[in-house]
Amino acid sequence: MTTASAHSVDPILLENRLLELSSSRSFFALYTSQGYDSKWGEYELLFAWGAKAVFDTDALKNGALDNGWRFGFLGYELRHEFERLAKGNPAIGQWPQAQFFEPEVVGTLDKAGNLTVFADTPAAALAAVLEPAKGGDVGNTILDFQPVESRESYLEAVRDLQEHIQYGDIYEVNYCTAFKAEYSALDSAQLFKQMAQATKAPFSAYVKMDQLELLCTSPERYILKKGDQLWSQPIKGTNRRLTENNHVQERLLVADEKERAENVMIVDLVRNDLSRVAAKGTVQVEELFGVYPFKNVNQMISTVTCKTRPETSNWDILKATFPMGSMTGAPKISAMELAERYEKTERGIYSGALGYVKPNGDFDFNVVIRSIALDGRQGIASAHVGGAITILSVPEREYEECLLKAESLLQSAAGRDSQH
Repeated sequence: MTTASAHSVDPILLENRLLELSSSRSFFALYTSQGYDSKWGEYELLFAWGAKAVFDTDALKNGALDNGWRFGFLGYELRHEFERLAKGNPAIGQWPQAQFFEPEVVGTLDKAGNLTVFADTPAAALAAVLEPAKGGDVGNTILDFQPVESRESYLEAVRDLQEHIQYGDIYEVNYCTAFKAEYSALDSAQLFKQMAQATKAPFSAYVKMDQLELLCTSPERYILKKGDQLWSQPIKGTNRRLTENNHVQERLLVADEKERAENVMIVDLVRNDLSRVAAKGTVQVEELFGVYPFKNVNQMISTVTCKTRPETSNWDILKATFPMGSMTGAPKISAMELAERYEKTERGIYSGALGYVKPNGDFDFNVVIRSIALDGRQGIASAHVGGAITILSVPEREYEECLLKAESLLQSAAGRDSQH
């Protein structure tokens, strides 16, 4: 690959053009920070299309994540590669455990508006993305999502899980519930655009892998690698962001005993996971109980970091840390087993990770939450949402928190703007 570049590129105009280009490409990835300012973020926007090669789980095990540009996802069910776990819940759509592609074209837009395109013919690719978006007719973006379980079923499951906590089987578990919809024709790129505008989440992404598509508006980073340094940033703790006097909400969140207990348990779990690949004495909590406002919600985020031991492969890092603790609970194995027992559907790509690997082996992966997964072969859309259950949880409040997390996503799919 060689490069071509342009300067002072507007990220919104570029994103609109890329979403337009996506319709004619079967392998496509767009990762966008939606203008969210983060000291850890390297790019404002990153994109790729075309598949020189496609990699499944076996290829990833054998080093496919260690050289060259790679774009793709790790589904939650990849956990079965690392642990002996029960499975059997029905799936909504058919997603492989993991899939990545080696792109024909890669583009990066940095925070200063500098666009670099990597391709065999980069000038042509650059010219294509710099053309103004044509606009035109918008297709159907409506999905009629229906819950897979009733409110009563959800509350009963939470109470049962709290009994397991009472007995000492686990300390905390992430319990997830799902919504599903059937569709025939869908303007998925436009729907992603609506979702992204409604949330302004820093780990938003639109990815197409043949007939599978993920529309993701995640606020959470799973793991970032730069050289021999790793950062993991689990989110545990949520409340509604207010238009006025939100600082009161932020203080209430960090003072909430239940939310702090959730957060610290997952921080301990992440520290333990990272220690499996960390050089001795390098695991540190860089920030504990950081409160970050997003468009609709406030989130409590902690940052755990370490340096890796020499000769640690990217697969080694995934094996040590996947799935992320914020989506399992603690202890991790017992929590996954119990979640599987009480959840009504397989999570599929939800609770997995979406991201990219650079040619030097550095990578960045999000946590797949606040997302819509589309299986075009079956015409099935799914949207999951979950929350941490502890001994301090009030089941009715947990249900309300789930609805809050899903609110902007479901309203976008229903053709309504979020009012918050």
